Amino acid sequence: MKYSAQYFIEKLNLAEHPEGGFYISSFRASEDIAVRDVQRPIYTSIYFLLRSQDISHLHRLKSDELWYYHAGSPLTVHMIFPDGTYEARKLGLDVETGEVPQIVVPKNTIFGSSVEEPDTFSLVGCMVAPGFDFEDFELFTQDELLADYPQHEGVIRKMAYPSIR
Repeated sequence: MKYSAQYFIEKLNLAEHPEGGFYISSFRASEDIAVRDVQRPIYTSIYFLLRSQDISHLHRLKSDELWYYHAGSPLTVHMIFPDGTYEARKLGLDVETGEVPQIVVPKNTIFGSSVEEPDTFSLVGCMVAPGFDFEDFELFTQDELLADYPQHEGVIRKMAYPSIR
């Protein structure tokens, strides 16, 4: 049986994600820790699915996020680090061509993801530590990012929401 994006969306009960793609919370630590004067779970984890026609728009978290490849085509994770450098990493299983089965996105890094192969999808897992909370989620427009990172105009225009939404 060949699996499709729709198969995983239905079987895993995935919902649309505000940044793009589809997700569902899969695990949440039973223990909390104090982070920035609030209680957060030690970690949280989701399934995340992105189709070729989708973009996971550029955003930033206040926690580290570890990505794990599960199924489908490779996923490119685009990162603009706090020092302004850019890196694209491929999440997948073809280590001979530079893909890796897991990637860490350090806290305060602006990032998004895309599936480069047409007519396919990528299913990954994302674990955030300390645990994810939408209070720590920042989504960007092209104008906001171009003001600070004009040297990355190409990736910003591809990966960020247009300035008028």
